[in-house]
Amino acid sequence: MKSNKIIFWVSTVLFSLFMLFSAYNYISSEEMKGAFVHLGFPDYFRIELAIAKTLGAIVLLLPFLPSTVRGFAYAGFTINIISAAVAHLAIGEPISSLGFVLFAGVLLGLSYWSSLKLENK
Repeated sequence: MKSNKIIFWVSTVLFSLFMLFSAYNYISSEEMKGAFVHLGFPDYFRIELAIAKTLGAIVLLLPFLPSTVRGFAYAGFTINIISAAVAHLAIGEPISSLGFVLFAGVLLGLSYWSSLKLENK
């Protein structure tokens, strides 16, 4: 059980930091603003996604919230990761460009899996 707790916290903190960093970049980086234009998304979507990622990361880090609330954050992040991969591939980027997306997906999967293990002690 202790190893599940370690896996949960390490993967959840790393994933949340990754999402918070990307949310910050969505707001502050002109390069990210250009990336959203390149992907064909309207500018307001960049702001909405930054807010959603920030709120989702906070939800995952608060252990006192009910698992149903965290479940919505996990579902939202899963949709986000799949959508990011589809968006990049749809404009013709190679699969090799999805390194960060795959890394985030692995961290999210580890966090979710270990959270289930902890709930079913």
